[in-house]
Amino acid sequence: MNAAFLDDETLVDFLVQLETEGLDPAASRELDALLAQAPAATRDALATAAAALTIAHRLPADPLPAAVRSRLVEQGRDTVRRAAAGKIVPLAPGPRPASAMRPGLGWYAAAASLLLAVAAWWPRLATDGPAAVVPPPVPTFAEQRAALIASGRGLVRQAWTGTEDAAAAGVAGDVVWDPATQSGYMRFSGLAANDARVEQYQLWIFDGTRDDRYPVDGGVFDVPAGVAEVVVPIHARLPVREAALFAVTIEPPGGVVVSSRERIVALARVVAS
Repeated sequence: MNAAFLDDETLVDFLVQLETEGLDPAASRELDALLAQAPAATRDALATAAAALTIAHRLPADPLPAAVRSRLVEQGRDTVRRAAAGKIVPLAPGPRPASAMRPGLGWYAAAASLLLAVAAWWPRLATDGPAAVVPPPVPTFAEQRAALIASGRGLVRQAWTGTEDAAAAGVAGDVVWDPATQSGYMRFSGLAANDARVEQYQLWIFDGTRDDRYPVDGGVFDVPAGVAEVVVPIHARLPVREAALFAVTIEPPGGVVVSSRERIVALARVVAS
C-alpha cells in the first residue's frame, strides 16, 4: 500500500467534498490525478484506511476502544463490499454531480461515506459503548490476614517464639490458622532475610492426630531484605486435623520432604483454649 497516497489530506478532503457537495471541474481533475497514483490493490482497503486517518488526524486524540475499532473496521469492510456490488446509498440525499457517478469512483464514494459516518457517530460510540471493566485490586497478604481475623471464625492464633539460631534473633509475630478452610498466615518481624539461591524457610505443622516424625509441610517462603514485617500464606500439603505446633526451619532451596530439624528458627505451640 502506498503510504504517501493514504496520508494525503487533500485526497481526504476531496473524498468528503465529493460525497457531500460534489466537486467543480478543476477539483475533479485534481482528484483524478490523485486517484491515478493509487495501486488497484489499495481500493479494497481505502475505506478502512480513510476511517483510520480521520480518527487519527481529525478527532480528539482519545484512545479508541477495542469494541469501537472492531465495529468501524467491520463497517468499512461492509461498505466496500456494498460499493463493489453497486449497492451504496449516499448519506446526503439529493442530486449527485456527474463526476461522482463515474465508473470506478464507487470505491472512493464508499470511503467518503465511511468518513462521514465515523465523524458523526464517533462521540456516541466513544461514550455509549460498554465501560471498561477495571478489576478490583488484589488484597495484600496482610489484608487477607486481617480479613481472616475479622471473620470471627474459630481460629488458631499463637505468637512465635524464637530459638538460639542466629537467623531468629529478635523474631516476633504470630501464626493464624483456620481449621475450617485449612488456610492461614504467618506474620514475622525480626526474622533474618535469606538468599533463596542458598536456603529457604519452610513451615511444618505438627498434627496431634499424626506421628510427630512426619509433620505436614506448610510450604517454603523467603524473607526479603529491608522489610520490617512480612506476612506469608500457609500452603498445607495435607489436611491438618488438629494443629498442635507450628515450626519454621531453614532448608535447602525448594524445601525438603523430611526435615532434619537442625535449624529451627521459630516455634508456635497451640495452647488449648
